[in-house]
Amino acid sequence: MERFLETVASVNGVINNAVWGLPGLILLIGTGILLTLGTKVFQISHLKHWWTHTIASIFKKDSNSTKHTDRKTISQFQALCAALAATIGTGNIAGVATAIVTGGPGAVFWMWVAAFFGMMTNFSENLLGIYYRRRNKDGEWSGGPMYYLRDGLGKRYGKKWLSPVANVLAFLFACFAILASFGIGNMAQINKIVLNMDAAFFQNVTLGTIPGTEIDVIHLLLGLALLIIGALIILGGLQRIARFAEVVVPFMAIVYVIGSLVILGMNITKVGDMFAAIFKFAFTPAAFLGGGLGVLIKKTMTQGFKRGVFSNEAGLGSSVMVHSSSNVKEPVKQGMWGIFEVFFDTFVVCSMTAVVVLSTGFIDLSTGAPVPGANGDTLVSQAFGQLFGAPGTWFVAIAMLFFAFTTVLGWSQYGSKAVEYLFGVKGVKVYKVIFVAMIVSGAVMEGGLAWDLSDTFNGLMMIPNLIGVLSLFPLVLKVTKNYVDRKLGKKNVAPMLSYDEALQAEAEATLDQD
Repeated sequence: MERFLETVASVNGVINNAVWGLPGLILLIGTGILLTLGTKVFQISHLKHWWTHTIASIFKKDSNSTKHTDRKTISQFQALCAALAATIGTGNIAGVATAIVTGGPGAVFWMWVAAFFGMMTNFSENLLGIYYRRRNKDGEWSGGPMYYLRDGLGKRYGKKWLSPVANVLAFLFACFAILASFGIGNMAQINKIVLNMDAAFFQNVTLGTIPGTEIDVIHLLLGLALLIIGALIILGGLQRIARFAEVVVPFMAIVYVIGSLVILGMNITKVGDMFAAIFKFAFTPAAFLGGGLGVLIKKTMTQGFKRGVFSNEAGLGSSVMVHSSSNVKEPVKQGMWGIFEVFFDTFVVCSMTAVVVLSTGFIDLSTGAPVPGANGDTLVSQAFGQLFGAPGTWFVAIAMLFFAFTTVLGWSQYGSKAVEYLFGVKGVKVYKVIFVAMIVSGAVMEGGLAWDLSDTFNGLMMIPNLIGVLSLFPLVLKVTKNYVDRKLGKKNVAPMLSYDEALQAEAEATLDQD
């Protein structure tokens, strides 16, 4: 078994280096740059508009963004929360800290760069997700890269050879999404929850291991508790997941941001040095990395880009599968929620983690090097514990619990939609049972290989998705221009809402409710 795992790790290392190497990063960031320029820097030029029609709209009385039009859909705000449930996870805490420890403070800058361009990648994915979605046998919306690859790329250009290629890409994306849902979306998250809860609350409790195995009893009990809670929510379907996320995600994110701001206030004198280190080491490799410009590209930029994508998932095409269930009619409108999703996930939550790590003395801001003993997995917990004692450590463990567990819930929906594409609605029930059962596996396993495999499957999802997004780039621009002309230019032009004539007519008939 040990030799088998070594072989898996070796093969995975080769694939991971290929996917997340320079070509993969160029594809990822290059797509974001192209979409940003093509839409005339929409995330900046129309900042007031997308802000007003996304997060600011939920505070308006009788806002359409929070209304439930039927039981087969979720509101626009619920779609955002369900997507954030999947994206705000361990990557925002342990992932960011690890990026800084591994690549230096400059990794934060490249994480911001990836997020800035990722806003328009996520915008385009969601736009295409709404435009190419359709209803399944249960009357629920189904959308995602599988559909805009098959029905978009496969049929748009009228080339006979393109359809089978698009079908293969759609098939591969669905397969990678299912595998990723078990890895990054389930076992890796549960593993982090259990390790953090054990360290924070059960250090002085010893129950030993199950006879004949190396399975820790405390880890098993925590896993069983999470399995029960997960089953109650996941088996209830998207509506239940969305309702849970709508309450938990905003609450925990706001509490975490407030806690981080308190730490920033306590270390306010270091703010100047902190930001100086971020920008300095973004272009000059930190001393502890050694080497020259090649190391900057290999370590600092790679860590920043990888952790940014790992956190906000822009480019993976994953969150499209839940955004497509929104009751929205306008593809561009759900695209704008995608912009806010990346903004909040990375520029707010991830930046708060960076503030905590860089302002509490665990990173030498003059050299960029971590202090001896600094571990990215536990660094945020150490930082809160240093200033608040045991309650600070408990706070991070609880934050990790909610962030990571809601990630599991969100990814269960992603995997469900990928299974539905491959096997139909009936296959989803079997998948959900297996997915819930895997929670216990995540609680008792060793986490290293699971995280490495998850990283690889993330990258493999990215490739077919970005091929689809790039191929449909002209359509993204056309639909966006159509929306801007109608909504901002007040031009009397027919709306572009769906690839399907029947769905287009249905959406047009109720467009005023959007």
